[in-house]
Amino acid sequence: MAEYWADLSTALADLVELAGQSVVRVEARRRIPASGIVWSADGLIVTAHHVVHWDEDIRIGLPGGESTSAEIVGRDPSTDLALLKADAAGLAVPSWVGPDELRVGQLVLALGRPGRSVQASLGVLSAVLGGGEPRRRALAGRIEPIIRPDLVMYPGFSGGPLVTADGRLVGLNTSGLSRGGPLTVPLPTVRAVVEALGEHGRVRHGYLGISSQVVRLPGGIEQELGQQTGLMVVQVQPESPAERGGILLGDVLVTFDGTPTETLDDLLALLSGSRVGREVEVRVLRGGELRTLTVTVGERE
Repeated sequence: MAEYWADLSTALADLVELAGQSVVRVEARRRIPASGIVWSADGLIVTAHHVVHWDEDIRIGLPGGESTSAEIVGRDPSTDLALLKADAAGLAVPSWVGPDELRVGQLVLALGRPGRSVQASLGVLSAVLGGGEPRRRALAGRIEPIIRPDLVMYPGFSGGPLVTADGRLVGLNTSGLSRGGPLTVPLPTVRAVVEALGEHGRVRHGYLGISSQVVRLPGGIEQELGQQTGLMVVQVQPESPAERGGILLGDVLVTFDGTPTETLDDLLALLSGSRVGREVEVRVLRGGELRTLTVTVGERE
């Protein structure tokens, strides 16, 4: 038994040493530095938005002990992600694991580099929430699935990775999205935000200009559409995409671009940056009849 624990201890230490080659120190605030993850060998670093307090004079502490300058590429407060470009090359790019391979109860490690050396905290995956379960929505951002580790996030760990027992990165840890403990932003969200920040310097969010509430659909419409609820429009902003597209007070949105809108979360998920500026078909229930309108999605300021 003693040999088993010794082997496990050695394996974990080796894992931390290897994965730590992709974890950097981010000096962009007055107090203790935070952490970041190497995204590309040529110096792209992804970290937590809330730890980047200024846009200039950012320093990155590299795994080898060197320090280099960095500039901000963009940030997205809604997912608490920021993308930096460090003056560095030949950095170690980590391997990532998709959320579909995760299981509650798996051993995981949170890594951080608030100082010169990498630090680690051992725990388990306590929750992987998605597919209709309660989701975290910050501003207009969407993070799915929600990954919640059960471990200690020491000061300066925000922006660092959550790592599986085989050394692959699950996502980016942050204490900036929830007061109930640390969350991990999963790979699909990180990738989408990094791509948007690299292209636009920001994450674009679609805008309709309505307020709505969930209502039950009439029996006949429910059977025809195969859905129980829709979104009743209770306010339409003047000169908004919704008003220009002909959406009226009292309309019930049932589909947006061909996808059912049964909850507000459904609509917010569909108002992605990729739809900004596009014409989409919106199906509404008006006066007991289904109508199809065309709306050009705006961009949220």
